[in-house]
Amino acid sequence: MKILIADDDRVSRRLLEAVLVKLGHQVIVVTEGASALSALLEADAPRLAILDWQMPDLDGLAVCRAVRAQAPEYAYILLLTSMHRQEDRTLAYEAGVDDFLNKPLDVSDLRSRLRVGERVLDLQAKLLQAQAVLRHQATHDHLTGLWNRRMILDTLARALETAIEEQQPIAVALADIDHFKQINDKHGHAAGDAVLRETADRMRAVLRAQDAIGRYGGEEFLLVLPDCDPGAAVSVLERARMGVVGRPVDAGHVSLEVSVSAGVAWASARVESSALVQAADEALYRAKAGGRNRVEGQPVHPSSPGNHLT
Repeated sequence: MKILIADDDRVSRRLLEAVLVKLGHQVIVVTEGASALSALLEADAPRLAILDWQMPDLDGLAVCRAVRAQAPEYAYILLLTSMHRQEDRTLAYEAGVDDFLNKPLDVSDLRSRLRVGERVLDLQAKLLQAQAVLRHQATHDHLTGLWNRRMILDTLARALETAIEEQQPIAVALADIDHFKQINDKHGHAAGDAVLRETADRMRAVLRAQDAIGRYGGEEFLLVLPDCDPGAAVSVLERARMGVVGRPVDAGHVSLEVSVSAGVAWASARVESSALVQAADEALYRAKAGGRNRVEGQPVHPSSPGNHLT
């Protein structure tokens, strides 16, 4: 573990460093509070710190308060002190100190308190990992890994607000896997799942950095293309279509030829997100009716009924 020592007492500092290095830790040493605070606010900051209470510039409590207010991740803080009054320790706990190390240093006590700190940090890491998993599950489609319907619609709403504020064009597309029901009926749902995953991956691979894609429902995907004029929007969807149809999909026991049809809608004025999605759906219908494996597009005009933002 990477541990910070902040102590202006040379003897105490060197003893601490020697013990921690012997225990196998990576040690960063500073001699005053400002340097300790700077180290604890870095991107790759130590997760555990041993701070002397009395230091030049900022004392241990001031450093602790600043870390609790500013650090993006939790640091376990041990306060090195010879003060034993209950009111002093209460003040330190209120500043955010986790535990104490008494002066003069007792090595066995240091080991015990380090083990406590390691257990706390390990538990916190597991909790954060669990939160990240839950957050991903709440915002992503479990099969394709794309944004789920709610998140891609939220993304569209935010992108539309930005387009209005910055007076940029925006495009929205709906892409649908052709004859997907036949794939499921003939080859089974496992093959259908493989086609969904691979189609999602191939379309995502050709999008621009600012574009977003989500699973809208079933075999249908919604694409949000910010700052995208009609020509660019159609080009993006043509690349996506060609990326899907370019080679067969390995669906386990069978290799399948897969294609998508897509409808694109674009606007350069104040329109509702629902109007864009509806226009993209109408264009998708024309692509399906026109023989599938193609891209159709249409503009959305603010003069159309229901298209004005209120």
